[in-house]
Amino acid sequence: MATGEREAAPPLWPAEARLAALLPDLLVFRKPRLSEPELATAEGVLLGVHVTGFTALMDRFSLTCKSEHDMDKLAHIFSYYISDIVEHVLCFGGDILNITGNVLLALWTVEQKQLSDIITLVARCSLEIQEKFGIYHTREGQDLQLKIGLSAGRISQVIVGDEQRQYLLVIGRDVDDVQLAQRLAQANEIVLSWNCWKLCEQYMFEVEIMREDEAVKLRDMRIIDPFDFDEHFDKCLDYLPHYRTSAVSETLRTALELDPDSALEQTLRKHIMKSLLKKIDEGHPVEYVSEFRTVTMVLVSLEFHKTAWMLHLCRLIQEAALYISTVIEKGGGQLSRIFMFEKRCMFLCVFGLPGDKKPDECAQALESSFSIFSFCWENLAETKLVSISITNGPVFCGVVGAVARHEYTDTVIGPKVSLVARMITAYPGLVSCDEVTYLRSMLPAYNFKKLPEKMMKNISNPGKIYEYLGHGRSIMFGKRHLARERNKNHPLLGREKELEAFRMAQQGCLYQKKGQAVLYEGGKGYGKSQLLAEINFLAQKEGHRVLPLKLKEADSKQCFYAIQTLMAIFFEIDTCPAYCRQECLQRQLRGMVEEPFHCLFNNLFFVKFPLSFRVSRMDDLVRQRKVKACFIQVLQEAAREMPLIFLIDEAQYMDAASWEFLGTLLSSVPIIMVMTLTPTYTLCGWAQHFLQSPRAIFVPISKLATTSLLRMACWELGVVSIPQELQIYLLRRCFGNPLYCEVLCQDLLSKDILLFHDLQKEEEEEKSKWETLSANVMKSTMYSISPASPEEHKKLYVCTVKDDVNLDTVLLPPSLKEIAVNQLDQLSPEEQLLVKCAAIIGHSFHIDLLQHLLPGWDKNKLLQVLRALVDIHVLRWFNKSQKLSTEPILVPSSINITNQTKEKKKKSDAGSGSFLRLQEELSLPQTEVLEFGMPLLREAAWELWPKEQQIALHLECACFLRDLACRCGSCHGGDFVPFHRFFIIIQLSAHILSPHPVKLFVLSEGWYCEEKIAFSSIQNHPELRKPSQVNIAERTEEEFLDQVSRKLSQTSPEKGLLTMKPCHCEEILKLVLSPLTQHCLVIGETTCAFYYLLEAAAASLDLSDNYMAFFYLRKASSLLGQRSAFSFLRKHKVKICRFEEATFCCLRSEVCFNMGQITLAKKLARQALRLLKRNFPWTWFGVLFQTFLEKYWHSCSLSQPTSNPSEIKKKLAVLQQQVHCLSLLWQLYNLEATASSRRFACLATLMQKNSAEEFASEAQIVSTYLDLSQLSQNMGNREKWLHCEQIAIQKSTLCWFSREGLLTTAQLMQALAYTKLCLGHLDFSIKLGFQAHEICRYLKKPALENLVLSVLFRSAFLKKKFDLCVHVLESQWALISQGHDVLGLACFYSACLDLLLYGKGLLCRPFSECLQFIEHYEHSCVLTSQSNVMLGIYSSLAMWFAQDAQWDLFEHHLSKACQLVKRTNASLFGSHGFVRFLECHVLMLQKMPE
Repeated sequence: MATGEREAAPPLWPAEARLAALLPDLLVFRKPRLSEPELATAEGVLLGVHVTGFTALMDRFSLTCKSEHDMDKLAHIFSYYISDIVEHVLCFGGDILNITGNVLLALWTVEQKQLSDIITLVARCSLEIQEKFGIYHTREGQDLQLKIGLSAGRISQVIVGDEQRQYLLVIGRDVDDVQLAQRLAQANEIVLSWNCWKLCEQYMFEVEIMREDEAVKLRDMRIIDPFDFDEHFDKCLDYLPHYRTSAVSETLRTALELDPDSALEQTLRKHIMKSLLKKIDEGHPVEYVSEFRTVTMVLVSLEFHKTAWMLHLCRLIQEAALYISTVIEKGGGQLSRIFMFEKRCMFLCVFGLPGDKKPDECAQALESSFSIFSFCWENLAETKLVSISITNGPVFCGVVGAVARHEYTDTVIGPKVSLVARMITAYPGLVSCDEVTYLRSMLPAYNFKKLPEKMMKNISNPGKIYEYLGHGRSIMFGKRHLARERNKNHPLLGREKELEAFRMAQQGCLYQKKGQAVLYEGGKGYGKSQLLAEINFLAQKEGHRVLPLKLKEADSKQCFYAIQTLMAIFFEIDTCPAYCRQECLQRQLRGMVEEPFHCLFNNLFFVKFPLSFRVSRMDDLVRQRKVKACFIQVLQEAAREMPLIFLIDEAQYMDAASWEFLGTLLSSVPIIMVMTLTPTYTLCGWAQHFLQSPRAIFVPISKLATTSLLRMACWELGVVSIPQELQIYLLRRCFGNPLYCEVLCQDLLSKDILLFHDLQKEEEEEKSKWETLSANVMKSTMYSISPASPEEHKKLYVCTVKDDVNLDTVLLPPSLKEIAVNQLDQLSPEEQLLVKCAAIIGHSFHIDLLQHLLPGWDKNKLLQVLRALVDIHVLRWFNKSQKLSTEPILVPSSINITNQTKEKKKKSDAGSGSFLRLQEELSLPQTEVLEFGMPLLREAAWELWPKEQQIALHLECACFLRDLACRCGSCHGGDFVPFHRFFIIIQLSAHILSPHPVKLFVLSEGWYCEEKIAFSSIQNHPELRKPSQVNIAERTEEEFLDQVSRKLSQTSPEKGLLTMKPCHCEEILKLVLSPLTQHCLVIGETTCAFYYLLEAAAASLDLSDNYMAFFYLRKASSLLGQRSAFSFLRKHKVKICRFEEATFCCLRSEVCFNMGQITLAKKLARQALRLLKRNFPWTWFGVLFQTFLEKYWHSCSLSQPTSNPSEIKKKLAVLQQQVHCLSLLWQLYNLEATASSRRFACLATLMQKNSAEEFASEAQIVSTYLDLSQLSQNMGNREKWLHCEQIAIQKSTLCWFSREGLLTTAQLMQALAYTKLCLGHLDFSIKLGFQAHEICRYLKKPALENLVLSVLFRSAFLKKKFDLCVHVLESQWALISQGHDVLGLACFYSACLDLLLYGKGLLCRPFSECLQFIEHYEHSCVLTSQSNVMLGIYSSLAMWFAQDAQWDLFEHHLSKACQLVKRTNASLFGSHGFVRFLECHVLMLQKMPE
């Protein structure tokens, strides 16, 4: 339906108005009659508008192979185009009868004497339509044009159907005339039928007589005085009683303003399809009804003899309609509409409409069609020809037209809509179907006959067409096969338990000589067929005789079919030619079955043994028993020679007689039966009896474990590792289903959205480029599959996702989408609507945002529907096992959040009682966040939305989330990139995302003030208004530590250190920032998307999730576009300010630093500083000059303070980024132990100190002095090291009252713990380490916590507290094992090697595991940049091999350590590595005398 600028349907329309908007006035104002069919006649003028070029446009789109995207374009074009025409016709008083395909039919009902005036009115309407809408230019080059036909005279109105469903037809000669006039008209022409021409005021028209066709072509209307069309229009209004004349009314039809009438409502409901009625009853908005989905269309054409009378014809149509409707509904479809042309009546039926999707809809459509064909041909006497065509494909199912008059059109738009109509003409008298229907029906091939190819108008490639012959019994038994063949290259993953059940049955059969049955039950795609293929391979490998069989649904209708086919396979006659089948069978039976009984197998195996006298005297029951006895006898003999195994796939389709025989066989023959079952299928009684047998083992197949699924994905893609975003993509869509994983991986390969990189190939020239960083990142991550051994000489690959690909919007493969839509349609209409709206939000969603998208839903209704969906596992509560805060996560920060909360609590205590009671009744958890719990459902539901409605809903989500995109209240709000919003407020406010009354990202006053909390709350604290009041000279280390101890021991919220509210920034990242980037990308607002991508990257780095930060920054890079070789020629696709570009460089620099890309990190940090107007020198002379300036001229060059608050914030933002970039630079240069690098590092820390002091944030100043202390310690300057540390302690008194200050305190305590370690105060160091660890755990800072644990381990190790060392390592493993932190793992395994060498037998990890990790990742760019860590690892390995007297390996690893010695410093890991290196030399000296 066209929305856009047009007025949307009011949400409070009564039910009668919503129904009337879908129906013509002819039905709304009619007087019902009792007879069926109802037949009435009236005089009137008909207008037919035919949109030409639309079929050709659909055909052009069908060739692009982008069906979903093209359907959206087609729907948008047609909806807007036809809605303008509808509104124009309504303005002229016309009644829209229907919109069928690309044809609109309108009627003006008047008396006979008024026809001439109305013809003039309709002619003027037609001319204006041609003038305004006659041609529509599309971007694809195919123009849409109009052909208009007019007729006038007597029109018959027929209503057929029953009390449940009724259909309106307009028939008669004049209806045929308007259709003929349309056909005679060329594009942009208007043709009047001959009868219409005779009835009109001919002098008023300029025409061209078409004598051969008995029609008239209208050119124009003559302007004849005193003819005034306005007066004529007013005159015609008197003839139209239902025309809206009130100027007050906003609608174009009086039918929408009728008083409530239950009788009228019941009458109108009969003309609406059931699927749409359910949505109307649930109050679904009109714009939420439309969908894109794959349906099966059945078009039935009945051509009657021309001599048939009108009344008799109506009765035939009534009879046909009743039968067709009954048969179609029984098969799961709906009779959509009936329309008449001359003596041909068309019935359009649809399978797979919203709420009706079934997995076997193609088979049901074919069988229903054949039944209809037979009935109509045999029972409708006046029928001249019956033709039925069936197609399957994507179509637009939704509302088309204007607000006042629209139709729910299930098959207007789609290439298969045109094809089904053309097939009726091309293949008359047959039941024909397209190739897609033939393949998806899964019916036997012998039920079809391929038809010759024929040319069809505007259909360039119709594909293969088949005739359906009806379902009949096969003339042949089945053949041996399984659904899947074993893949020799890919192992069967995660099915050890299931294979063990088969081995147990195998042993029971072989040793106990008793029949055994194993029945595997699992959902579709769980790998049942692949499991059978593996069992087939294992059994044949062990010398067993295997009889495999796969059944289909049609096989369940054939008695004894499964046993017939299994025995044919056993006798090896299933593959031999028909002419030698009897001879082959006789050879197999010889010696086991007496020859007179051979004729018993004639009907079963299609042979012709002579009928013996003994068999001729048997009745059918005795013969059946004898056949079964012969089979058992033969199988017993065969089982003595070789173990027998029956493999039956899809055993739920086995007939009852076969189940009965298998039950008898199991108890009498030592045979193994392995079957697979699908749980949704109802088994017969004999099958249930078989399952209850003590010899039958029932094994449910569970979903694949996460590790196994990811390994399977690696096998499918041919790589050893996949990126994290691809892992999330697969896990969210597969939920452990291996079939889904396989299909999705194949789909990714076919869409060419992955890049593959050789693992062994070094790309040194590419390492300094951000664009190629993805490959190096993947080479440094943990492998999902162990790399091949060196002797295999096989290339190993990793894959990455292309930068411009958004995996969240990658469409599902059609086969998987059909499965998910089928599951969605099993829900109720209100559950479907909720799931579709939740799909817009994302995989996880908050119920407040969900309620915002559901108009008219209150909280009680929402929670009840959510509970129902949780019960059936469609949804699940997010992070249910983890204890979350009882306060809502999605609460925007404000100035007086504490006071406001108290006031709101007082006001809401009374009103919240009912909500709390409902929560208790529904057993809802405290968290209000849910996620999808069923695979593919979210993606399929998202794809059902039309693109226009998708954008509108994503915009609603963005508007809802915009004020929540900030740090949590515990962190005092504000941006993750400090003061970010003050640089983009003008740009963002200027952006209007769409024609919507709400502007996105217009910042509120509350947001401005949030920054004041973060930076002014400390300064305004009553105790600390003036730093000079504190005697910092007297503040000692002991006082600081005593104060920390007191704070940790206090539990008062006002005084305690760890009693403030926990941080919810991680939840905000997942539920606000990350979804916001997706919403902005979908609606096309790239500038806003870039803003939130930077925020998300900064939040990820703040949470120590370096990979996700890289993921967000890579997306931001793709928005900016490709870089130019010359910077002055570079043009961004997204307009960003200088500060955002600097922030982008700074964030990328930090990510590169964490990934070991040192050169690129330096380059980006320097670039960021240049953009921030704080240049960093490149040469030693520049270092000297800049050092002089920083020491003596920096304080003089400071700019004068400004009184503009916004300018102050901008300055603080720039200083914050400068401090961060300079901190990165000194750490980068500190990794190199050269004199030049030390000079650069010293300058960076000096510049950092100056910027931090200008920033005037005590936490930043303390952090800066800690950096100075660490650098001095690394350089061996003990005096400066301890001095800077003492200054940091003295200034830390102002860092107690914010989360940032608490983090600074933790960093200071870590530094003190390391200082005590270096000075030999080990007990003190351990105490400090535990206190720092407690704060880090509370702050959720895994990177700092890992560093604290490393110091704690080293202190405990030197103290020889090895039990404590093991405890620390266990904590460290729990911290790093969940992620992909290669450096953290290296530090962990280095500590494990220390325990192995000196831990007196204590084993945290075996040596083989440590060695395997080092061998796999020693060439990682992350580890190659960490010389200090690798020196300790290589030296420890060398010592291990020396103790084991493996001197070759000792020398190998010692030589690697020697290459790193010059690149180390006096840091924690550098000192440890150097000590181990010296120990290696001592061992080497001890060995020399030997």
